[in-house]
Amino acid sequence: MATNKSYKSAFIFITTLFFLWGFITVLVDPLIPRLKEVFELTHFQSGLIQFAFFGAYLVLSIPAGLILSKIGYKKGIILGLVIMGTGCLLFYPAASSRLYIVFLLAVFILASGMTILQVAANPYVAALGSEEGASSRLNLSQAFNSLGTAIAPAIGAMFILSDKIKTSEEISTLADAEKEVYFAAEASNVQLPFVAIGAFTLLLAGIFVFVQLPKLLHKAPKGGYASILQKPSLIMGALGIFVYVGAEVAIGSYLTDYFRDMNLSEAIVNSPTMKSISEWIVGADLSTLDSKAIVGAFVTFYWSGAMIGRFIGAYLTKIIDPAKVLIGFAVGALLMVLISMNTTGFISMWSILAVGLFNSIMFPTIFTLALGGLDDLKPQASGVLCTMIVGGAVIPPLYGLLTDNFGFKLAFILILACYGYILFYGFIKRKTPIVTG
Repeated sequence: MATNKSYKSAFIFITTLFFLWGFITVLVDPLIPRLKEVFELTHFQSGLIQFAFFGAYLVLSIPAGLILSKIGYKKGIILGLVIMGTGCLLFYPAASSRLYIVFLLAVFILASGMTILQVAANPYVAALGSEEGASSRLNLSQAFNSLGTAIAPAIGAMFILSDKIKTSEEISTLADAEKEVYFAAEASNVQLPFVAIGAFTLLLAGIFVFVQLPKLLHKAPKGGYASILQKPSLIMGALGIFVYVGAEVAIGSYLTDYFRDMNLSEAIVNSPTMKSISEWIVGADLSTLDSKAIVGAFVTFYWSGAMIGRFIGAYLTKIIDPAKVLIGFAVGALLMVLISMNTTGFISMWSILAVGLFNSIMFPTIFTLALGGLDDLKPQASGVLCTMIVGGAVIPPLYGLLTDNFGFKLAFILILACYGYILFYGFIKRKTPIVTG
């Protein structure tokens, strides 16, 4: 009973971290349309924000697995939080200097901390109980991750996207004093949310110093990476994580620009129902907002769909083979993307937003299916899997490049290929279920 109680307490504390990194991950998304206009970037150049963010997973995930095997989950979590907090605080000088490269550096450091945190937290939750229930537990924790992602777009719309950006020609006509006021206001819009998050993250790191967590990690066998890289299920799962994260981030990152490309801001303003929804989310009259904020408010539905789906998924993966649940959700995502590609207006908007619901269970389900039977090799396996979160650095710029050349609709072919592989992985795992014991 004492063990069960300590597991429940640990689960609650760790789940707060899932909320935090979900919130921060999506709060990076509004920076893309914001900085695209501030620095007058192409879609490909603005996609480098996600490259810097998710590139950290490529560089640090495997080293993080090695670090965890030596210092344990708890110290790894604290280390990740401290680095995250430092990265958030760096947004203050980045915004003040108005140098794009400094923004990219701050984003990379922030993501470096999140990498260590994810490599630690995902397998830790999976290990807090039986392996059969690992997918259900991780889906539940990821549901709170999605709660953070659902809230973040509204915060981004209010603080990062709300005011109108001046072009370089308009700025050149301003007097020196007016330029200083304008640049200070621009910096403040980005600084405030990230500095506040940084302070909270460092406070949370201090709290975790005193939190008692069950020690679940034993000494990892020698040659861990050599052993796990010989497991086809893990490698296929790692590719599944790559394409899933890439597709999810590509859609979420470009939703605002996609909706503006379809001139939906005007349609929203002219629709009493849609107008009231947008005003309710951002808490302001639409006449005072830029078109980015008007359409950006609806991105909330993309991420809140993932939250709802994960609560549902935590139950479904308890009573149904997780691989079969993965198959069903992959089919749903494919259908929604196809509908959005071949329609316009609100049908196209709501169908692509609905992809969030079907994304919901993919990461935790793929993750736990790939970890099955690895026991004390889980930190290294988690490092491999989290490395493949780099899909969020690779696929969004590729999607942006395709968009620059062929438009948003045709660029969705890349996203269809991603969900097609996830569907394939689900079928493979259905034939070869998790080995337990």
